[in-house]
Amino acid sequence: MLKPLPTSIQTFSDLINGGYLYIDKTQYLYELVRYPKGVYFLARPRRFGKSLLISTLDEIFQGNKELFKGLWLYDSPYQWQQHPVIRIDFSRHRIRNEADLEVRIHRHLSLIARQYNIDLPDAPFDIQFEELILSLGAEKQVVILIDEYDKPLIDNLERREDAQAIQQVMREFYTVIKSMDQYIRFVFITGVSRFSRVGVFSSMNNLLDLTMHSDFAGLLGLTEEEIRHSFQGYLTKFAKEKNILEDALLDKMRRWYDGFRFVEGSERLYNPFSTMHFFHNRRFANYWFETGTPSFLIKLIKEQNFDVTQLEQLELRETAFSTYDLENLAVTPLLVQTGYLTIKDYDQETRKYTLAYPNYEVEDAFSVHLLGAFSSVEYGLGESYLWKLIDALQAGELEEFFTILDVFFANIDYQLHLKYEKYYQTIFYLIFLLLGLRVEAEVETNKGRIDAVVELKEAIFLFEFKLDGSADEALRQIITREYYQKYSLKGKPVTLVGVNFDSRKRGVAEWRSEIVHSSTGV
Repeated sequence: MLKPLPTSIQTFSDLINGGYLYIDKTQYLYELVRYPKGVYFLARPRRFGKSLLISTLDEIFQGNKELFKGLWLYDSPYQWQQHPVIRIDFSRHRIRNEADLEVRIHRHLSLIARQYNIDLPDAPFDIQFEELILSLGAEKQVVILIDEYDKPLIDNLERREDAQAIQQVMREFYTVIKSMDQYIRFVFITGVSRFSRVGVFSSMNNLLDLTMHSDFAGLLGLTEEEIRHSFQGYLTKFAKEKNILEDALLDKMRRWYDGFRFVEGSERLYNPFSTMHFFHNRRFANYWFETGTPSFLIKLIKEQNFDVTQLEQLELRETAFSTYDLENLAVTPLLVQTGYLTIKDYDQETRKYTLAYPNYEVEDAFSVHLLGAFSSVEYGLGESYLWKLIDALQAGELEEFFTILDVFFANIDYQLHLKYEKYYQTIFYLIFLLLGLRVEAEVETNKGRIDAVVELKEAIFLFEFKLDGSADEALRQIITREYYQKYSLKGKPVTLVGVNFDSRKRGVAEWRSEIVHSSTGV
C-alpha cells in the first residue's frame, strides 16, 4: 500500500498523523537545533518546502517528540525541551503598503499573545513585539520562526516607493529580535530573496545565512537517492502503467524536474512540488511554474533590456550572489534566487559561476511567458501557434509557416523605444528555442552559430535571419559557411531558409529556400 502524497499539505503534524509520505530531513534539523543558540536565514525558491520546514521546527520546539517516531531525530541525542514559539507567516496576506504590513504584524502578535494568555499594550508593533518576547521568555527562552519574510517586498517591487516604506517597517521589526537576544533560544527566517542586511536585517549581525552553505545544500528539495528510496513504489506503478522501464522514466524525470543546485559542487535536486504532483497525476506537466507567474521579473527583464539569449548559459562572478538592495535590483541574482536559473558549474580559480535553466519545465515555461511579454501574444495562444508552426514545417508548407510566424510580431506596440534589432532577435530566439524544446533541435556547428534549427523526424530546417537586409544574403551565409554539413549524414533532407525581416512593416518581407541532399550538397 503506497503512502498518500502530500501535494497540498504544509503542516508537519497533519502530514504525519495523516500517514502521508515524508522525506526525512530531520538529521539536517538536528544540526541546527542541537546548540543553545541559533539565528539562521535560508532563501529558497517558492514551493520548495520552506513552510513545511518551519512547521517541523515548530513541532520540535513544542516538544512533540512522538510525532517524529521512525524519523532520524527521534533516536538522536536531542533533549526535546519545550519552548514558547512565536511563528509568523508573511505569505498569508497581500501587503500593499506599510500600513497594511503594520496591521498584519499587530494581528499576528495579538493572536500569539492570546494563545499564551498574554495581554499586550495598545502600542506600536515594535513595543508589542518586545512585550511578547519578555512575557514568553520570563521562564524559558523563546523560539521565533518567520516564514516568507520577503513576500511584502516582492509583492511591491514594481512600486518602489511602497517597497522602500515596507522595508523600513521590516527593519524596525527585526531590530527587536537583536535587542531581546537574552530571551531568545532560536530564530529561523525563510524567504525567496536575499535582500541586504542593511535593508532589512541591519541589526542582526549574528544572523547565519544558510542559503549557500554546503552542509545544508540538501535541506530542501529531493535528491535522486531520495526519489529512488521513498518513491520506489510510485516509480514501479508509473513505469508499469506506461509500459516503460523505470530507468527510462527516471531519465525523463531528470530532464523535466531535476537540476537545481544552490551550492557549488553539491548534488542536483529535484523540485519537490513538481515531483509530488507528477507522481500524483502520473503525467509530465509544468506544475511548479503554473503556481505563480513571475510578472515582476519579466517586467524587469524588459525594463533593463536584459539579453535573454544568455539565459541558456551565463557566467557570473561570486560577488554577484551577494545580497542586493531595492535601489539596485539586478536581474541575474533575482533569477537565481527565484529558481529560474541555477548553478551548473563553479571555477574556484576565477571564482566564476556558470548558470543555466535547471530543467525543461523551467526553461520551457519561462520562455513561453517571455515570448508572450515581448510579442504580446497571449500565453495560451502562443502555445497553440508554436504547434501550428511545427505542423507547417512537418507538412513542408513554408508559406504557411511564415504567415503564422508574423502573428508574433503583429501586436508589438509601435510606441516601443527599443533597439529594433535586439528586440526582434529576442522574439525570433524565443520562438525557435521553444520549437527546439518541443522537437529537441540543435543549433551549434563548427563554423559558427545558426540562427535557428528545427530538426523533425523526417526533415531538418536551417534558418538564417536578416533585419532590413535581404533573404538572398541570409541564404548565401548558410551556404558559404556550410552550416548544413553537420546534418549531412543524418539521412534527411535539409532545407536552408534565408529570411529578411522588415522592421518598418514589422513582419517577414521575403524568404528564400534551397534543399540540401546528403550526397550532392546544395
